[in-house]
Amino acid sequence: MENQESVEVFAAELERRFVKDFLDLLILQLVETQPAWGYKIIKETEAEYGVKLRHGALYPMLNALEANGFIMSRKELEKGRVRKIYEITPEGKKLLQAYHNFLKRQTFRRNAKT
Repeated sequence: MENQESVEVFAAELERRFVKDFLDLLILQLVETQPAWGYKIIKETEAEYGVKLRHGALYPMLNALEANGFIMSRKELEKGRVRKIYEITPEGKKLLQAYHNFLKRQTFRRNAKT
């Protein structure tokens, strides 16, 4: 049982590292599923990946994704408040597809060697 606990500890650490390093891609996956505003992205990231994003970390990342053409934003009025809604672009979808293809190739290589 101790070995299984060690594996789970390592798995949790790998997940934290993965989420931190690939957070931009995970955000793209979230807005690909459904366009969202910043607060919703923060809540979904926490629920889905266990990561608590600060506004100071999220908005520069969203700005960079938008500047690189991977997402676009529009303003909507909801309950008297203006929200900036983010959605994935065709270029963002291509980036996600490349990411998924990369993961498949890595998994295939690993399985082919065993």
